[in-house]
Amino acid sequence: MANATVKPESPTRLWINLIGLLCSLLAVAAIKYFNLELPVRTTVAVLVCLALALPIIILEAWRLKPQTNSSAGLQLDKRRGNWPRTLTKLVGFYACLGLVALVYWILPEYHGDFYQHYFFVLFAFLPYWLLLAIPYFYFVDSAMQSPKDAYWRLGRLVLAKPITDTDRANADLGQLFLGWLVKLFFLPLMFVYLGNNLETLLNSNSQLFSGGFQQWFDFAFNFLYYIDLLIVTVGYVFTLRLLDSHIRSTEPSLLGWAVALMCYQPFWSLFSGTYIQYDQGPAWGHWFWQTPWAYGLWGAGILALLMIYVWASMAFGIRFSNLTHRGILTNGPFQFTKHPAYVSKNLSWWMISMPFMVSASLDQTLRQCAMLLLLNGVYFLRARTEEKHLSCDPAYVAYANYMEQHGLFSGLGRALPWLRFTPGKLFSSGQRPPQKIKSSLQFTADRKSVG
Repeated sequence: MANATVKPESPTRLWINLIGLLCSLLAVAAIKYFNLELPVRTTVAVLVCLALALPIIILEAWRLKPQTNSSAGLQLDKRRGNWPRTLTKLVGFYACLGLVALVYWILPEYHGDFYQHYFFVLFAFLPYWLLLAIPYFYFVDSAMQSPKDAYWRLGRLVLAKPITDTDRANADLGQLFLGWLVKLFFLPLMFVYLGNNLETLLNSNSQLFSGGFQQWFDFAFNFLYYIDLLIVTVGYVFTLRLLDSHIRSTEPSLLGWAVALMCYQPFWSLFSGTYIQYDQGPAWGHWFWQTPWAYGLWGAGILALLMIYVWASMAFGIRFSNLTHRGILTNGPFQFTKHPAYVSKNLSWWMISMPFMVSASLDQTLRQCAMLLLLNGVYFLRARTEEKHLSCDPAYVAYANYMEQHGLFSGLGRALPWLRFTPGKLFSSGQRPPQKIKSSLQFTADRKSVG
């Protein structure tokens, strides 16, 4: 297999993302130290998100120049403005926002108090967003190599103007709507969770650091998840072609959507309450509370797995998003396995819930272990559907082939041939025909995996 061991370069740099995180944490520290009178979970959440995103954007523009990547589809040195086409795109963009607003208005899920802080921020910043969209769309349109994109096609449709390539238009519009569906579902959920964790962080007592590990564990646990939610929230906001962080494609299969959405509220409550109640027994702290050294050892293991999980999120920078392809990530923990976040998260659940330690009965213990294995299976299907989706990109094919030879779990593919990566398929037949892989010079450093 020619060049199968070549690993494409990642479009992000971990040191850049770490600088962004440091700036955001300094903003949190300043807000806490000076006791600034800002409404928690609203203005503060926006500030810490910007403190993360802006340094990353500036440093990437300076060192990596993502706007010059071939996947951005821009030629900034050959810009030619076209106001009629830009206005048509703006009509399409505003139509998308109108559809999002319609979904929020119709669905009862978004009418309770849970999302009130998200809608407060949305309504506060929406006018500025609508205005900034005008120069942004004009500038990007003037530099696009193929300016007649999905927004232009939707704008033509709204304005009742003819579109010649109907098949292409249908595919583009379908992908556009799916991309916005990802945003309208995940962004409010992640923003609310971020606000909750940020409030806990701001209200934390500095004296906990003088206590033992048992006092410190809860803070560290919340802090790690806060970092993850911060990166995730920023990722759903900054999907911009100018930063080469736009959505290339969205998961096209119903299975991919199903296994992803069932892991998040409100679907998770429905699914877990009926089929996966694996955490009914005492959690890990119950078993080790009276034995501090065992509590510290087990808790450190949990935190180590969460640190790997957060490390994987950090590798995304401003490009995180479920169910979408925004480039191929090969750095950070992704240089060791294709799904470091899923592996570490699922292992941590075994350590946290400890279903194998249920004291009620052997029958109950086996049942809860089986239910957690079922949840592990859901994440396995998430990984496989993501790989099938991403295999439309030759860079991901090269990356997956590289990992099959050099990854931590490369032995699994050799032992279980049906687990081998096969482009466009969930599972391998076990006998893969020879493939010609493009030279590494043909791969750009502008793609990254969804993970």
